[in-house]
Amino acid sequence: MSNNSITTVTLDDIKRKRARGEKSLTDWARVDAMTDADIERAMRDDPDWTEWIDVDWSKAELVIPATKKSISIRLDEEVIDFFKATGKGYQTRMNAILRHYVREQKSNNG
Repeated sequence: MSNNSITTVTLDDIKRKRARGEKSLTDWARVDAMTDADIERAMRDDPDWTEWIDVDWSKAELVIPATKKSISIRLDEEVIDFFKATGKGYQTRMNAILRHYVREQKSNNG
């Protein structure tokens, strides 16, 4: 897929466009008319789907991010350096690890 065909918009962008009376450029009638076989064929023809085509999506879980609360926390320098070395989004990864720990503790205790 060519990067110049990818467009990123926010929900606010969409709301502003709708308020101005702009319509979606998506051919929703064509999308609605597609069968599961049509969708699978299109996915198999799309090189961006190569590594994902045979994933069992039936166990996929919708995750809606919880509202986050800003706090001040003191951590070991080694911990911070480790996560920062993993690149952008390191605080999100730290949160995900803590969330996993909380879920495991809750499932093991009760």
